[in-house]
Amino acid sequence: MLLLASLCFYAWGAPVFVFVLIASSALDYIVSKFIQGAKGVHWLWVGVTANVLTLFVFKYFNFFTENVRAIFHVLGFHFPEYAQILLPLGISFFTFQKISYLIDVYRRDTTPATSFANYLLFVSMFPQLIAGPIVRYKDIARQLVNRSENDTAEVKLHGFYLLSLGLAQKVLIADNLAPVVADAFSNEGHTGASWLGLIAFTFQIYFDFSGYSNIAIGLGKLFGFDLPENFRWPYTAIGFRDFWSRWHITLSTWMRDYLYIPLGGNRGTSAKTIRNLWIVFLLSGLWHGASWNFVIWGACHGAFLTLDRLTNGFQVLPRVAIGVLTFALVMLSWVWFRATDLSAALTYYTQLADIIHYRLPEISRVQWAALSVAIVSSFLPSRFQTMVDVSLSERSLWKSVAVVLVSALFIVLVLGQLATSASQPFIYFKF
Repeated sequence: MLLLASLCFYAWGAPVFVFVLIASSALDYIVSKFIQGAKGVHWLWVGVTANVLTLFVFKYFNFFTENVRAIFHVLGFHFPEYAQILLPLGISFFTFQKISYLIDVYRRDTTPATSFANYLLFVSMFPQLIAGPIVRYKDIARQLVNRSENDTAEVKLHGFYLLSLGLAQKVLIADNLAPVVADAFSNEGHTGASWLGLIAFTFQIYFDFSGYSNIAIGLGKLFGFDLPENFRWPYTAIGFRDFWSRWHITLSTWMRDYLYIPLGGNRGTSAKTIRNLWIVFLLSGLWHGASWNFVIWGACHGAFLTLDRLTNGFQVLPRVAIGVLTFALVMLSWVWFRATDLSAALTYYTQLADIIHYRLPEISRVQWAALSVAIVSSFLPSRFQTMVDVSLSERSLWKSVAVVLVSALFIVLVLGQLATSASQPFIYFKF
């Protein structure tokens, strides 16, 4: 039933591409049956290459042809026009899941899927299909067969709470900040509007993406699946190594285990370690989108980590100063992520620096409230989250009642917001 629901869910948003999802999954399933044999490495290359080529064709072919056309134009040659290829929903996420499955089977970290239905459910499970978290087959292989250990009232109550919390993060905070961000990035405004727009986007993208992750994890728990954590108070990070252990955790750990470590990690010279870091973050930027803006965003984080590793500069400052510096650099780098192109990003940085024309923009009280709640809740101490997690896992009638009431309040507020304003798409749907 869950597999059928997942395929219908994906077909609702991408009716043609559901066949691409099924066909590529079938290839993975067949390849995995031969990948532990005498010629396993050859089968591994077949499976990984097929997935990478599929991702390239659908996500990067347009970007590739645009850049080749620009080069030909400069050289005075003509390059033919090609039809624009549409982007399948969530292709970056499920492609990484599929590649990790093949590599883990080859490494014998897991056994091949017992049936195609189980494997297809792993790939297409609708809560996390479109925007993660990026799940590894070995982590839920047993749950695909038997979920009885998660079939408890405590687990389902925790799932209901995370579902309602994620909806509140998305609808009550991220969606209310979206108009402020859109206005700032679509107009050549004054410095005040630019700074407010950047601050708003910093919290919009966090609450939008972490909200989706909480919805996915919560739905997973309701179905008996234990999906991995994806965010852990990232804006409280002390340094960039700490930041990437808190932000989009399933992507950063995927890059570490399947790219950084196989390249050599930090086992070689400092130069090779820096090289590996830059490869990881340039590809991480490109993974987010087929645009030079995303490549530069990845390069910024690669540069911050390189500077930290070479000079240990983030460690010589007081702890509070390191946290403030980390947050400021993360926020400034988000311009590359949000701006439509290189020119728009550079213009936005110019507006941020134009302090002569500074004035405070006008936004609604609801938007100020959303921004205030976002800021305060983003910097709560980590022990607060630990306390919430412990409370949710404890068996107590009064705590259960409190969780139900809080969750119900979130859902009522969300429904009220959706009834009175236009909804916004999830930011990570485009990736």
